[in-house]
Amino acid sequence: MSAAPVLSGDLEEDLDLEEDEDLEVFSKNPSLAVGSSVSSSVVQGALVHSPGALVRSSGSMVNQYGLEEEEEEEARGGVPTKDLFVTVDHPESHVTAIETFIVYRVLARTTRGDFDSSEYEVHRRYQDFLWLRGKLEEAHPTLIIHPLPEKFVMKGLVERFSEDFIETRRRALQTFLSKTAEHQLLSRSPQLKVFLTEQDLTAIKKQGPSFLSRMGDSVRAAAIAVRGVRARPQEFGAMQDYADEFSCKMSALDKVTQRIIKEQNEYLEELSQYRPLYSQWAELEVDLSEPLRGVAGCLDLCGRETEEQLRHLTEVLQPTLHQYLLCSDTLKTVLRRRDHIQAEFEAKNDALASSAASKKGDLETLKEEAAGLEERVEAANSALKGDWARWGDAMRTDLREALVSTADKNQDYYEKCLAVWETFLLSQKTPPGQEEDGLRPTK
Repeated sequence: MSAAPVLSGDLEEDLDLEEDEDLEVFSKNPSLAVGSSVSSSVVQGALVHSPGALVRSSGSMVNQYGLEEEEEEEARGGVPTKDLFVTVDHPESHVTAIETFIVYRVLARTTRGDFDSSEYEVHRRYQDFLWLRGKLEEAHPTLIIHPLPEKFVMKGLVERFSEDFIETRRRALQTFLSKTAEHQLLSRSPQLKVFLTEQDLTAIKKQGPSFLSRMGDSVRAAAIAVRGVRARPQEFGAMQDYADEFSCKMSALDKVTQRIIKEQNEYLEELSQYRPLYSQWAELEVDLSEPLRGVAGCLDLCGRETEEQLRHLTEVLQPTLHQYLLCSDTLKTVLRRRDHIQAEFEAKNDALASSAASKKGDLETLKEEAAGLEERVEAANSALKGDWARWGDAMRTDLREALVSTADKNQDYYEKCLAVWETFLLSQKTPPGQEEDGLRPTK
């Protein structure tokens, strides 16, 4: 069996999450070469009109990382193996007499022969995605199925039908469907095919076990949970320990990231009030007008860069951390399902060994049921072992990409802001009277 995924050293450190503690940011201060000093008026124009001129060093770590990834891809041949591509887009609000909901367009393209066409377009609500995931769980109880976004209020967003909420949910639904389409077993499931190809799911969704049947399954599962598992294999105990620890660490990271985003939003709001003060002050102080306007320009550009950095946090890092926080719940649920199957098998063996089943017919029935449950346990164990390794690889890839991308964005952000202020400082080092003597520095 593949070992449980191991958290990195950074994730293993305990995080103190008291709300009143300050968050400290330690960052590298790269030195940027500035070719020549310029006048403050030139600085102002460059700040406002040419922000793109301040760029990241070509030798940055993330650029090297990107080149390494490309080389690895080339070494593997670079040939795509996917034959099913899905897209979730064009969210539209629908209002009825009893509810308001969002409908998303789902596009599917495939080269598989078991599909009647190569392209499909359907429209789905959130509850349709919920139905699909539920059906996949029923068919594959010990596979790790990627989570859906929360049903009602997503973390950090308040207004349910705001543009930000809808876009955040769309991206999460896209991730769920893409992960499902990439899964070796789930991508071949009839449930996914129906979801991608049928225009109307209403009649199909009505098919399934009755309410009483589902209630009976729930009662039986609760009874098994009370009994518990007597002899859980050690490898699954290790998985349970890892899932608990992973959940703790991801919850901590998600919480801290939410706080950082909140503080960055507050900083941007204060910056928007701070910057105009320098422009207004420049109108009153003629002798200081140039440096004051230069500072205002610096604050303007740094504010724009902060917005970009914040957008990256909210669209890349935080969603990735949060979806794997939800994944930790999925891991625990899958392990519980495996335990339920084993517990049911153990209960059947106990009944078989009991003297209460004295009739020959009852014994034969119990033996057949026990044999069937034994096969289910073996199948569940095998499926979970294989999918655990697959999930671990995908998790490490996703988190690595998000963290490296964030590091790249942070480096870009600090380098640009540093270059802005360095350029301004150089412009203020012009010797007194130099410009009056016709010695204005050139660009």
